[in-house]
Amino acid sequence: MFSLHEPPLFTRLRDARRVLVAGAGGGFDVYAGLPLALALRSAGKEVHLANLSFTELYGLPTEVWAAPDVAVVRPDTPARGDYFPEHTLATWLAEHDQPDTVYAFPRVGAGPLRDAYRALLDHLGGVDAIVLVDGGTDILMRGDEHGLGTPEEDMASLAAVHALTDVPHRLVACLGFGVDAHHGVNHSLVLENLAALDREGAYLGAFSLPRESREGALYLDAVAHAQASTPSHPSIVNGSVAAAVRGDFGDVRFTDRTRNSELFVNPLMAVYFCVDAVGLARRNLYLDRLTDTVLMRQISSRIEDFRDELPRLRQPRAFPH
Repeated sequence: MFSLHEPPLFTRLRDARRVLVAGAGGGFDVYAGLPLALALRSAGKEVHLANLSFTELYGLPTEVWAAPDVAVVRPDTPARGDYFPEHTLATWLAEHDQPDTVYAFPRVGAGPLRDAYRALLDHLGGVDAIVLVDGGTDILMRGDEHGLGTPEEDMASLAAVHALTDVPHRLVACLGFGVDAHHGVNHSLVLENLAALDREGAYLGAFSLPRESREGALYLDAVAHAQASTPSHPSIVNGSVAAAVRGDFGDVRFTDRTRNSELFVNPLMAVYFCVDAVGLARRNLYLDRLTDTVLMRQISSRIEDFRDELPRLRQPRAFPH
């Protein structure tokens, strides 16, 4: 039973003692889960962080690997180049006296990623809950929309976690509503998908990340630290969310990477939209085609094949207001 005074996501996690918060879409997605991890730790839970990584992990030393496709990244882990979000976050966590391990998965297909998750859960001694976190909302696309954003990593993560039936609670949280418009996502269709999930009991509501909260302040600090540590490729998603948390609005400039785009930073970007992962997977129209994929490019091919078979796509719609 949910109550107005507590977001349903936290109601679902109330009895969980050990939680894995994992970035679903690669890159800096794990940063979008940082406020949730901090809040859950404050509630007395043991929280671990993981991320599907865009870094070339296979060059890391042997001792870094807890299992095949599971890298244990700490502040003293060797880093080549400045783009290593998991290492950057581990360094920030250490500077703030937080547990400073971030687990990293390479960009592999749903099959080996599922095995990697299982190996990580064994390494951790099991968890009661997994919260997949998407920077943006394209993980909510079911497959028949005109634009899917960048679905490959999100779908590999969703397929992998959906298979972990021994984990009692598997949830998805999206932060950064609107940022996927650059990749063709129509957010009227995002809302339509959320409404359909609500009808099936799989929508867990929404709540904002307040600037004046401890979690909001630390998130802003972590994003600023990441931008300074990764000057060649700062996160547009988390930069946009951080601007929204600060109360900025409109075409906000925080990196040259957006110089040819017009941003629409607004308060909705600082809102978490939360769903049940099993319900989300059930509504996806092609996820079952991905379960045996080994490589990320196989996921791309199978999504393309699925869409070629559709008689029509759901067309973009403008907000009526």
